[in-house]
Amino acid sequence: MAKILFVITGASYWTLKDGTRHPTGYWAEEFAAPYSELTGSGHEIVVATPGGVVPHVDVMSLRPAMAGSEQIALKQEEILRSAEELRRPIELADARLEDYDAVYYPGGHGPMEDLWANADSGRPLTAALASGKPLAIVCHAPAAMLATRRKGVSPFAGYQVTAYTNDEEDAVGLAAKARWLLEDELVGMGVHFTRGEIWKPYTVVDRNLHTGQNPASAAPLAQGLLKVL
Repeated sequence: MAKILFVITGASYWTLKDGTRHPTGYWAEEFAAPYSELTGSGHEIVVATPGGVVPHVDVMSLRPAMAGSEQIALKQEEILRSAEELRRPIELADARLEDYDAVYYPGGHGPMEDLWANADSGRPLTAALASGKPLAIVCHAPAAMLATRRKGVSPFAGYQVTAYTNDEEDAVGLAAKARWLLEDELVGMGVHFTRGEIWKPYTVVDRNLHTGQNPASAAPLAQGLLKVL
């Protein structure tokens, strides 16, 4: 069975352009759905975070209205409680790509605070892309691609990519408050950005790169990853 590296934000807030801190972390569904799909098929998960900190779940993501229902929210909360990997992450700087068969980045606004400028994240992303191993990234986690730029150039330039859109950021009332918008930055980096309907599952595969637009895309993304594995 495969061994999969889950790279998760270590941030518990997102700094807005007025300097206020918006509470956040990783989005529950974006961990819980792929974790269930992959471990349910017998694969091993290792969680890595910047500094090896225990990652923070965005509590908003566990509200029934955001999860889809009270039953779904309770199921996701149970998955998070039972996932021992979340309580003993390794330090991202110590993660070696050769130890893993695939890499997955869940989102939440947290990556907009730390992973977007984290060299310890940028290195394995660049290596994973070049290796041909499956690399899956969802929602706000494509912000981590920004850390792969060297002299303004990223190896992700030219790839077909999706991510959390400006329209979705605007729909939750945060577009006007953000220091920068993910869609804009990715387009500026040279990716071919594509999108589906807001809040609906939408995934894109370009070579070994698998990206998903939003939380609803996490499960389909994991199912695609399973087929490749």
